[in-house]
Amino acid sequence: MTDEEKIIDKVEQSPAEGAPSDRWTEIEHLPEWDEEFYYVYTAKKFGKWVMLKTLRPEYRDEPKYQQMLDKEFEVRYNLVHPNIIMINDLEEVPGLGRCIITDDVYGLSLRKLIDQGKVTQHHIDQLRYQLPAAIEYIQTNHIVHHPIKPERIIFTENIENLKLIDVGFDQKQNLTNVDVADDIYNYGLVLRETMDKSGIDDFQLRRVAVKCLHPNPHRRYNDAQALRLALDGMTNRSIYMGIIAFLLIMITILVFIMIHK
Repeated sequence: MTDEEKIIDKVEQSPAEGAPSDRWTEIEHLPEWDEEFYYVYTAKKFGKWVMLKTLRPEYRDEPKYQQMLDKEFEVRYNLVHPNIIMINDLEEVPGLGRCIITDDVYGLSLRKLIDQGKVTQHHIDQLRYQLPAAIEYIQTNHIVHHPIKPERIIFTENIENLKLIDVGFDQKQNLTNVDVADDIYNYGLVLRETMDKSGIDDFQLRRVAVKCLHPNPHRRYNDAQALRLALDGMTNRSIYMGIIAFLLIMITILVFIMIHK
């Protein structure tokens, strides 16, 4: 019997001590969502679907990995953004051990949509607006995270709202230029692959992707805010020019009024 089968068997046979037997039900492993040090499960807690993230058995009793799990919970617990999966609790789950409890995200990853040829214009639009907004939020909160890639981008069932999973494991006082440049580069990779493999091309997005992927990090967008401006068809220069033009118009109007008094 594999470690995974032993865990599932233990879960089914061992209700939480002192808790109703229906506290945790329908626990199911999600292998495609597993991470280097973690297993990921979906389950019902008192009848409500949630997701569980727990250390793999070989790491479960190691203090440094336990601290890593606790640190991730601490970093992500206060993150509140419509395009980032929410963390609800850190709890002992029978048979699984200490688990990070998150909202359930039922849907398909961008990776699956790409592989199955199911990417639509709606998904492209979400990558244009929602994903950069989530990246900007992460950068603003100085969150250190794993690379953004199609496997970590989920589109929810029915309304297909974009959700980022696995978005942070540490928090710095300030992100480095390398951290920011890597985010921009990885966003470019997501854009390029999605357009290349879906056959849905967009001149503006293609141009943005090319700049995101520039070999010289200093030639990429400075941060997620600059990226969002570019995606909106704007640049810092055009904003400044717009402000200057507005001020010139206002000055002209005031001068006209003063002359004709």
